Amino acid sequence: MADKPDRTERGAERVPTPAHPSERCIELPWCRPKAEIEDPSVPERIARIMEDPSYRQADQDVAFLNHDDTRGLRLQLDYLKPESLMEKHGITHSIVVFGSTRIAEPRAAQRRVDELSATFAAAPGDAGLARDLSIARRVLAKSHYYEVARDFARLVGAAEGPHGSRLVVVTGGGPGIMEAANRGAHETGARTIGLNITLPREQYPNPYITPGLCFRFHYFGLRKLHFLMRARALVVFPGGYGTLDELFETLTLIQTRKITPVPVILVGEAYWRKVFDPEFLVEEGVIDPEDRELFWYAETAEDIWADILRWYELAGRSLTA
Repeated sequence: MADKPDRTERGAERVPTPAHPSERCIELPWCRPKAEIEDPSVPERIARIMEDPSYRQADQDVAFLNHDDTRGLRLQLDYLKPESLMEKHGITHSIVVFGSTRIAEPRAAQRRVDELSATFAAAPGDAGLARDLSIARRVLAKSHYYEVARDFARLVGAAEGPHGSRLVVVTGGGPGIMEAANRGAHETGARTIGLNITLPREQYPNPYITPGLCFRFHYFGLRKLHFLMRARALVVFPGGYGTLDELFETLTLIQTRKITPVPVILVGEAYWRKVFDPEFLVEEGVIDPEDRELFWYAETAEDIWADILRWYELAGRSLTA
């Protein structure tokens, strides 16, 4: 009597060869358009259908994503992309540096003064040129802050070391003071971040941001959020509306304890005392005396760094914990 096949052999007869994960032996009907021989208008009609915006996949349809109704999705994406990439890179803490985009490095500022001086010498009665030359000279007088920001970022970068993630220098990614800070960190081999913003006139990132760590935001609010989420200190150099916006927003968040207090250092006391008068605000009763103590002034890179370390010592907290 012949042996019966065991259960494994019988199962092998019943189980078909597994399907290929992505390929088929015979194409499905929808893998090719209706034959032109059946209807000569097919190519044109198919092209019109597929080229219409309605056919675009929703997540690839930029015009659709820019509708008012999809603003919530854009806000989520504006937050999520930088957050996921910073987590991927292991970024945990940052030192945020703000300041004017218009404060160039000393050589560039001097060159601008020389150019305007030569032009004005040929047209000494031009009031517009006189004003431009006066402003250029004021910018030149402030250009040493470029070097202060650069030196400070070198100190942070040297303390952090290559590929560090505890105290990465973060700026708005543009020129001027922001460039100086990214540049100083870059010169030590440390990683450094830029948070750019989409504007009607394109903003180019400065060349010293670490590739892969320059993020472009649509919403100022989400950009501000990412400035402060990991911030261990805020260092503010002379600047205009944008710098003031970031400074006062941060002070308000600390004042109301919406964020844990961090050191806020204003670089260039003479400049800042002309920009706003905190003593006047206290006297007028619109802020409390303790709110005046939420920031202080410094002049040199060494003082800024030492002050940050001292603040954390006084607070009983670790700068990099």
